Amino acid sequence: MTKPLAAALAAILLSGCATTAATRDAPGDERADAKASRFIDDPYPSTYAPAPAQAVLISGATVLTGTGERLEGADVLLRDGRIEAVGRGLDGAGATRIDGTGKWVTPGIIDVHSHLGVYPSPGMSAHSDGNEMTSPVTANVWAEHSVWPQDPGFDAARAGGVTALQILPGSANLVGGRGVTLKNVPATTYQGMKFPGAPWGMKMACGENPKRVYGQKGGPATRMGNVAGYRAAFIDAAEYIRKREKASKKDDGEEGKRDLKLDTLAAAIQGDILVHIHCYRADEMATMLDLADEFGFKVAAFHHGVEAYKIADLLAEKGVCGALWADWWGFKMEAFDGIQENIALVDRPANSCAIVHSDSEEGIQRLNQEAAKVIGHARKAGIDITPEHAIQWLTQNPARAMGILDQTGTLEAGKMADVVLWNGNPFSAYAQAEQVYVDGVRVYDRHDPSRQHVSDFMLGQTAFGGAR
Repeated sequence: MTKPLAAALAAILLSGCATTAATRDAPGDERADAKASRFIDDPYPSTYAPAPAQAVLISGATVLTGTGERLEGADVLLRDGRIEAVGRGLDGAGATRIDGTGKWVTPGIIDVHSHLGVYPSPGMSAHSDGNEMTSPVTANVWAEHSVWPQDPGFDAARAGGVTALQILPGSANLVGGRGVTLKNVPATTYQGMKFPGAPWGMKMACGENPKRVYGQKGGPATRMGNVAGYRAAFIDAAEYIRKREKASKKDDGEEGKRDLKLDTLAAAIQGDILVHIHCYRADEMATMLDLADEFGFKVAAFHHGVEAYKIADLLAEKGVCGALWADWWGFKMEAFDGIQENIALVDRPANSCAIVHSDSEEGIQRLNQEAAKVIGHARKAGIDITPEHAIQWLTQNPARAMGILDQTGTLEAGKMADVVLWNGNPFSAYAQAEQVYVDGVRVYDRHDPSRQHVSDFMLGQTAFGGAR
């Protein structure tokens, strides 16, 4: 980039960011509030409302709070859909008592990378709604508009202790579009599952996927073409911010025609939409961090990142989470240099943020076992990881990356009562989620068929798809 162009771009970005910050600091100014939020207005708001929940006291369990703490023989009190208290000898007057002796309690599992609902089961081409492979940059599409709430995968994930999940577009494109965070509750519409107040995520992808999809469609066909495509898109978004801010200051208040693609990119620049990047190689992750610095946005998490261990210190320094598999590797060239100690090494620096994710309708059912594999691989490498630390990979850290940690992800007073009662240590191969609560409502009970929701799609179906 030439110096004049760089200076002009910097002026655009600073103008957009400065104006946005100023308008957000103007309480009572309705016009300023409208300007500040125009890129993230939601015409499809959440209709989710927690069902009435009776008070519940789980007593005498081993409790992993998700904050790094482990309490033996402790109680967890749920009241009015929230965590009221965690500790020993809680009163729990009027609460239904559940004996947790010999059992473990954790926050609900959160999957930061799922395609349930957009690639639902059964996996037919008619159900394939996760990749809008019509242009390298499709920031205009929203994954929520493909989510099919009847996907039986939601029920299977709930039985595995998953209480919230981020549904992302696929990784065919440089920018795939907006993801959406859902509460894992049965609903007829996606809005009935939509996590109230959760920020959108924006999915980007590095490396082989965009090259493979667009190499014969006019490009990009190379990694340098990928980066040029990102830069062009963000330059357009920065210009869009500048023009709309300038137009908003006119007396007529007309800001010009909206562009759905640029709305999403502009909101990412301004920090209102969180950036999640599918990226395998260490060098490409470093390049994407440089791209983020160039255009003033922050990367919330790199997903898959089989080489993240090579830049663990850089990720921690930048405050970027690594959303990773326990041991998937080698299925394509950019995944070739993966190691089984990846998550454990990403987890080691101070201020690190390691996450175990699924990217799989099957893996999401046993994320606790995936985390257990990480513990085992780390032990072989001489790294001892306790259950109270490892649970953060499944609860606190994904909540942080998704912008919902103030509401869920840990067992702390005042947070949503998203809780799992396990029959034993959740990092055992024999562990099962016995009860799952979302906002204090028992949405799954392994021993009560009335608390085992079945998708409408599955009603009347046998295991082989025939009518009963």
